[in-house]
Amino acid sequence: MATIFKANGQTIRPGKAWTDGNGVQHPANWHTWSAAEKAERGITEIVQQPAPDSRLYDWGYNDDGTVASTAKSLDDVNAVDQNGDPVMEDGEQVVTPGVKSNLIAEVKAQQGSLLSQTDWAVIRNADTGTAVPDNIATYRAAIRSKATEMETAITNAADTDAIAALFVTYDADGNKSGVLYDWPELA
Repeated sequence: MATIFKANGQTIRPGKAWTDGNGVQHPANWHTWSAAEKAERGITEIVQQPAPDSRLYDWGYNDDGTVASTAKSLDDVNAVDQNGDPVMEDGEQVVTPGVKSNLIAEVKAQQGSLLSQTDWAVIRNADTGTAVPDNIATYRAAIRSKATEMETAITNAADTDAIAALFVTYDADGNKSGVLYDWPELA
């Protein structure tokens, strides 16, 4: 958790001089002052809560260091103007992609990047008839299968917590859970 310091509503940084509301400049070593000296000058210490995953939440810090967050829409949202009319661009409805669309796009991009690393073998096969090595063919099939598994899991997730549970995490014992971005490796 991050710690910030405030002096009469102004954020101040350890190791940096600051000027208070009365025009008094305080030295850069103010952070070495005692708790009483800090309190006398109106300095408060605020411990910020950990930030939520910005892929899933819009968030910001409150003045007291707590987090104000709102879950992002899982599904795509049609843009509307202040009158509730659809926002159109080039004759098409403007759509704001939801969390699910963004994650699926990320999976597709990673899949493409991983497959591109072995495209040479497929191109060589098309050009010269040289067989794609078995380990590469197996790897490419595994990448496609894993991408499908991830996309299905994203699509089937019922809420933000279900999406959060899809990300690969490890517990204290080293046990892995989640499926997102747990790609096979080339043997």
